[in-house]
Amino acid sequence: MQRKLGYRPALLWNPAVYEYLREAYGPDHFSRICDALTRPSTYCCVRVNAMQTSTAAVIAELKEFLSSKEAEGTTCYEHPLLKNVVIVPGRGPCDVSYDDEVQKIVMVSRKCAEAVLRGAEVFVPGVLACSEHVDEGDSVAVFARIEVKDSAGKWSNGVTRGTTIPLSDWESSLGGSPYDWFIGKGRAMMSRPTLFRERQGIAVKMTDRIYNLPAFHGILEGRVFLQNLPSIVTAIVLDPQPGERILDMCAAPGGKTTAIASLMNNTGEVIALDRTHNKVLEILSLAKELGLSCIQAFKLDALKSVQVDSDAQSSLALTQPLEKGLTCNYACVFFANISHFGRAEIQCFMATLGDPPQTEVPPTSQYTSKARERKESRRLKNGRGRGQHLGGRVDMIKRFPPNSFDRVLLDAPCSALGLRPRLFAAEETLESLGRHAIYQRRLFDRAVELVKAGGTLVYSTCTINPGENEALVRYALDKYKFLVLVDQVPKIGGPGLVGGTSVYDGRGYRYNDLFTFKSRPKLLLLNYREWLKEGEQYLVQRFDPSSPVDTIGFFIAKFQVPATKSANVSGNC
Repeated sequence: MQRKLGYRPALLWNPAVYEYLREAYGPDHFSRICDALTRPSTYCCVRVNAMQTSTAAVIAELKEFLSSKEAEGTTCYEHPLLKNVVIVPGRGPCDVSYDDEVQKIVMVSRKCAEAVLRGAEVFVPGVLACSEHVDEGDSVAVFARIEVKDSAGKWSNGVTRGTTIPLSDWESSLGGSPYDWFIGKGRAMMSRPTLFRERQGIAVKMTDRIYNLPAFHGILEGRVFLQNLPSIVTAIVLDPQPGERILDMCAAPGGKTTAIASLMNNTGEVIALDRTHNKVLEILSLAKELGLSCIQAFKLDALKSVQVDSDAQSSLALTQPLEKGLTCNYACVFFANISHFGRAEIQCFMATLGDPPQTEVPPTSQYTSKARERKESRRLKNGRGRGQHLGGRVDMIKRFPPNSFDRVLLDAPCSALGLRPRLFAAEETLESLGRHAIYQRRLFDRAVELVKAGGTLVYSTCTINPGENEALVRYALDKYKFLVLVDQVPKIGGPGLVGGTSVYDGRGYRYNDLFTFKSRPKLLLLNYREWLKEGEQYLVQRFDPSSPVDTIGFFIAKFQVPATKSANVSGNC
């Protein structure tokens, strides 16, 4: 007997975040967004490296590749609005037949399941449990295990790796749970003992998928780059010109960096920054693969990217504890910006808080635990480089003088609530969303300092949280009066969100309210909960996951700096 198994996930949110976003978008709209987030886009977007090949040549080779894979009805075509961008449609959701007589199960982690939904195979590290007596070549059903709260209130998948799933009662142990989702059928590539003994390799080769998207691993290397459509649009909106000096402040993994260099015909200078050693190596590796020599990647925290004098540096150090949030009884209060306070006021307020508690550092033990030894063994196996990544070394750079770049791209670290497919979202809280917003504003302050007068600044995120998108635009336009929010070309996304002052974001304070600590100075909390004003929504691009464009959730804002840039920008943040 053949039975159809379906994919009917329900995205799990933190309750407070759910209510916040539901109020921001409206119940019906947010319900459609939640449904879209659990599904991948039904097409793949391929950016052609025009330095190495042509769009026509790539389309011809892709058609040949797809026909060889017997992908019935699959074709590819050039995007109607974007040059050097090829669209490869997929299929889904599909009904998958599964033979009841087999009933062998493989349970994978949530992140592994998300990769499988995007077209990947099931690799060994992603397998959590399986039925007993699974042998190489067996047909198996693949389920995703989603995190649940444990007895300590922490999120975990609740499954010990290597657990045996009983054949006699697999439906009640898996199928009846809302946290276990069927994602397809495949063929086991190794036996159960081998699967849990090995550390790498393909565990299950998928044969029937809920979403059938072509995989391009190892295809047309150096000539194409698989990239989300909004990311490609972001680089085009920046409008880099040959010979210019461009900064990508948070550049990893390098997709937008290489897109910018390609648009400049590999001339000029593209500076890519990231604070993580391994990610800088990834950028350099991608640039080398695509044959782009104008890219320089450096290990540098973007918050420390601006040269400042000693007085400004000491002032910055003084304000950082307030920007990050106060400890002890004030941990729930976060400050988006306090640069409008005088130095004396800040010193007075900090003095009332007293010195932070001192933590005694325990003496160094001579004993090395087994876990420590295993960790060190893994590091040595991966190489002896600073980041333990293939032993590679990266260049470090100190800082850049203000007004150093013609154009700056700030693709800011964010809550990533727009990425698809997303099978779990409960790890983000209102407090963590607030911390993301504060960090993004600090990065934006540095970006404003680094861009030249007459230059361009583009801000982007991959989240649906308006507190990290429209609220940042409001912050930018209110603080930097000389910045101009400008229209974007091409315009593929939809308009932004207007208003926001009536939406509770969890911090408990209305815009520009006064809050008084007991026997403490009064502080004006600028949390910038207001979003865009009427008319401004058409100058930004918001990519809605539930829209017909069918992309990840994404946001782009473009600012123009006038030729007479304000003189008080440097050191003001």
